[in-house]
Amino acid sequence: MKSFIGKVEDALEFGGVKKDIALLVISGIALVISLFDLLPLPFHAAWVAIILCGVPIILEAVIGLVTAFDIKADVLVSLALVASVCIGEDFAAGEIAFIMQLGALLEDLTVAKARAGIEKLVHLTPQTARVINDGEEKMIAAKRVQVGDLLRVLPGETVPVDGTITSGQTSVNQAVMTGESLPVDKGVGDTVSSGTVNQFGIFEMEATKVGEDSSIQRMIRLVQSADAGKAKIVGLADRWATWIVVTALAAAALTWLISGEIIRAVTILVVFCPCALVLATPTAIMAAIGNATKHGFLVREGDALERLAKVSKITFDKTGTLTFGTPKVIAVESVSAFEKDDIFALTAAAEQFSEHPLGKAIVKCYGRKPQAAAEFRMIPGEGVTAKADGKRIKAGNLKMITGNGDISLSPSLVSGTERYLNEGSTVIYVAVDEELAGYIVLSDTVREESAAMIEELGKIGVEPVLLTGDNQNAASAIAGQLHIEKVHANCLPEDKLKWIRFYQEKKEAVCMIGDGVNDAPALKMADVGIAMGGVGSDIAVDTADIALVDDEVKEIPHLLALSKRMMATIKWNLTFSMALNFLAIALAITGILNPVIGALVHNAGSVFVIINSSLLLGWKGKSAAARL
Repeated sequence: MKSFIGKVEDALEFGGVKKDIALLVISGIALVISLFDLLPLPFHAAWVAIILCGVPIILEAVIGLVTAFDIKADVLVSLALVASVCIGEDFAAGEIAFIMQLGALLEDLTVAKARAGIEKLVHLTPQTARVINDGEEKMIAAKRVQVGDLLRVLPGETVPVDGTITSGQTSVNQAVMTGESLPVDKGVGDTVSSGTVNQFGIFEMEATKVGEDSSIQRMIRLVQSADAGKAKIVGLADRWATWIVVTALAAAALTWLISGEIIRAVTILVVFCPCALVLATPTAIMAAIGNATKHGFLVREGDALERLAKVSKITFDKTGTLTFGTPKVIAVESVSAFEKDDIFALTAAAEQFSEHPLGKAIVKCYGRKPQAAAEFRMIPGEGVTAKADGKRIKAGNLKMITGNGDISLSPSLVSGTERYLNEGSTVIYVAVDEELAGYIVLSDTVREESAAMIEELGKIGVEPVLLTGDNQNAASAIAGQLHIEKVHANCLPEDKLKWIRFYQEKKEAVCMIGDGVNDAPALKMADVGIAMGGVGSDIAVDTADIALVDDEVKEIPHLLALSKRMMATIKWNLTFSMALNFLAIALAITGILNPVIGALVHNAGSVFVIINSSLLLGWKGKSAAARL
């Protein structure tokens, strides 16, 4: 029996959406032919719609009842279909089947399938590791690494397991785990996490956490657990199906007993079918998704806008979301006779051969071709030295500049750099011919539209919260510029989950906006996740409900206002469809409506719902405060 039911279900799903659209088109043409008697056929044209659209509904209703005694709206539809056919009202039966299948198709197009974010996270997991035994290097599968093993990591390679550096210096891109915009210099004694990328320099490390205990595996488990708790949309008609079926059958039976006219009972079953009710939600969602698309949003989960309408808190990742996510030179300062432009030019010349991300950023921001340089040398963990324009140049951190004791920092220089360091910026000190010439400041920069966007969110009653892996100084500096009051810094992926769960336990609906792999668990855990589609990682986009394709964060207030407008439209649709149903039932009980007219009344209700929903396509809203 189970195998037979399984084969029937497979047959119903065969062909997917394309098949459903084709059957609906054929059925629609057949109903038009039937209504206006356009072609002389040896059978009633409505039977095409009954077979193509009605039979699948009846089969699904029977399967639901047999396998789980699951009463949904299709049970009542099946009863109305069979009853209409039994008394010869073929058009009414075909019309009901067509409308119900149209609603089902819209829901299928609206409700998205599970995404492939977890699979892409799995692909990030390092597959091999360089293990050193008795001085010999050997490549093995990363999953075979044991705690205590000595590993070697080359430039550009992904760290295979969590561990501690035992020799060598490098710079590690930790964005996959923390979202930090700038690479972090690492040396002996520092920890490194699996999944992060060695930018340059060879280092050796001792494995401390391997297999399922490693950072990247923990990230995968966080995404899986966060995704499991997110409910999918359930049709309103199906939620109320049991009551609708019982009420319809009782009303039809009483009317038949009292009036003695079976046609009245069948008409009641026909008008009781929740056609407009089924269309009320998916048509509004589809129209709102169309509007959102025009504003740069790709809505990946069908009920995302429905959940977004309830949001009272928006948690933002900083890097790549409120900021551009790449280091830029924001200041060049001189503490010597050298002009600022000369310091910038000499530093760019020295850094032009550097593989360090900060060195590359300086050259890029210089914007011109650097002058020729010679005797280039990179000192991992410190900086670079080179000769340009006949001068010996050093550019790097304090260790490089003051390491041999020949150069000391004046109090004015310390106070000058302290302001930038407190804001989370990075300072590159520049010495020329063993004398301190000045310094260059690099920082992640705020998007121009971020401040206005945060202000508009406040006007519509949604509170912004900053969740970032950056240090407290960098986070507070950005939050201060944008007037964000709630800030949580130094957040690992599990910390972001903790804060989102904290707000949710306070009965607040939370929207998370982020762009990195480290944001993936939080995007899943939040009531609604929005990923930056342009700069964001594939995994962040795949795990989010909505992707902001062009990274125009200024459109976020419009999306929130649109979601609330959509819910208002749905409520109007439901109110109208239910009122029309009650009126039609009253007329059916009194015998004023017959099945065909009842079916046409249903058509009118469905058309109204579709038109009302379609108005959302062109909705633009007003000012931020008035959009609600």
